[in-house]
Amino acid sequence: MSGAPRLPWLPLLATACLSAGLLLVACGGGPAPSPEPTATVAPPDATPTAPSGPVALEEVAAGFKRPTFVTHAGDGSGRLFVVEKSGIIRVIRNGAVEAEPFLNMTSFVWSTGNEQGLLGLAFHPKFKENGRFFVAFTAQDGANSVAEYRVPAGSTRADPATARRLLAIPDDRENHNGGMLAFGPDGYLYIGTGDGGGAGDTRGTGQSLNTLLGKILRVDVDSGTTPYGIPPDNPFAGRSGARPEIWAYGLRNPWRFSFDRATGDLWIGDVGQDAREEVDFQPAGSKGGENYGWNAMEASACFRPSTGCARDGKVPPASEYSHAGGACSVTGGYVYRGSRVPAIAGAYVFIDYCDGQLRSLRPDGNRWRPGVLLETSLNVSSFGEDEAGELYVVDDTGGRVYRLVAGAP
Repeated sequence: MSGAPRLPWLPLLATACLSAGLLLVACGGGPAPSPEPTATVAPPDATPTAPSGPVALEEVAAGFKRPTFVTHAGDGSGRLFVVEKSGIIRVIRNGAVEAEPFLNMTSFVWSTGNEQGLLGLAFHPKFKENGRFFVAFTAQDGANSVAEYRVPAGSTRADPATARRLLAIPDDRENHNGGMLAFGPDGYLYIGTGDGGGAGDTRGTGQSLNTLLGKILRVDVDSGTTPYGIPPDNPFAGRSGARPEIWAYGLRNPWRFSFDRATGDLWIGDVGQDAREEVDFQPAGSKGGENYGWNAMEASACFRPSTGCARDGKVPPASEYSHAGGACSVTGGYVYRGSRVPAIAGAYVFIDYCDGQLRSLRPDGNRWRPGVLLETSLNVSSFGEDEAGELYVVDDTGGRVYRLVAGAP
C-alpha cells in the first residue's frame, strides 16, 4: 500500500483470509480485567438448542453495492442509513431508498482490497441537536481511519466540507481493519481495530499495549481536546509504554461489536484464524483492560504456542464454534430488544458469514446457551438496530437489507 495516494482533504493525525471472494469480515500485562460475567463460557461446539423463533427475514430494501452496515440516527426521523463499501451512505425512508446519498466520500476511501472501504458509522448521541456523526474507513494512504462529519442545521445531508480526521492508524496490509464504531452508554466513542492483517498476527499487535491495532479503543469526542480526549478512567491512561486510548485488547478482528441498549453490556464478535470463531462478553460496569487472548489463543484454544499457552489473565469467550460444516467468519450482532419477535427477547443474535446460520445466545445458569434461529443462504456482513430496537441484517453479496420478524407459527 506504499504507493497509495495521500489524503489532501483532512488534517492527518500521525498515530501510530480467507479467499478474496469474502467480504472484509473474513480473516480477518495491564490492570487485572474486571470479573467475568456471571454467565460464563459455553462448551466449544455445544449442541445448539432447537430453533427458538420462529424467526423470519423480511426484505426492507435492495439495490445496494456491497453494504457493510445499517443504523439509525436517533433523531426521531425513522430513517435507516446504509453504508456501502465504496464510500457511500444511503438513506432508507418509509421503505424507499432515497436517490441522493446522505454522504459520498468515495474520493477519500480506499476500497480496492476485499476488507477495505467504508466500514462503520456512528451518530453522536445528540445528533439531533449538533448534527455530528463519525465514520470508520480505510483511507487512500492505507491508514485505518476515523473521521467526523456534520449535517448543517436545516439540512438532511452531510456537508463534505466539515470532514475532520480524528484517527489514522498506519497499516501496510489490506485485511483485519476492524471498522466498528459505537457510542457506549457512558457517551464515549468506542472503536474496533483489527490486528493489522496477515495471518497469525506475526507482529504481535494483539497482545501489545503500545499499538492501537488489535484493540477496542475508547475516546472522548466531546472533551474539546484535538483530535479527541482520553477518558480519565481508561485502564491504561497515564501508564508508560501503553496507548491511553486502549479499552480492551487481545483481539484479532472485532469486526462488529454492540452495546445492549437495556443493560449496557458489551458484546464482541471477534473473527478467528483457521479453526474457531468467538463471541466475547464484557459486562456493564467493567473498568476495561480485558485481554481476550489473541494471538496466544484462538477462542479457548492455544494458538501461539499451540500447546501450553499462558491462560492467566485472559478472558475466555462467552461462546465459540468451529469451522466445521462450512462456517468461517463470525458477524457479531445485537441483543434483541424490539417488540416484533417476542420469542427472542433478550437473546444475543449473530450469524456466520459463510454458513448463514442465524444464531443466538441466551443465559442459562452460569453459561451462555447457543441456539440456531434460522438457516439462511445469505452472506451477512452486519446487523443493525433502528430506533425501536428492531434488528436488521445486511446481505453483502445480495445487496439487500432485511428486518427480523416473527415467522409463521
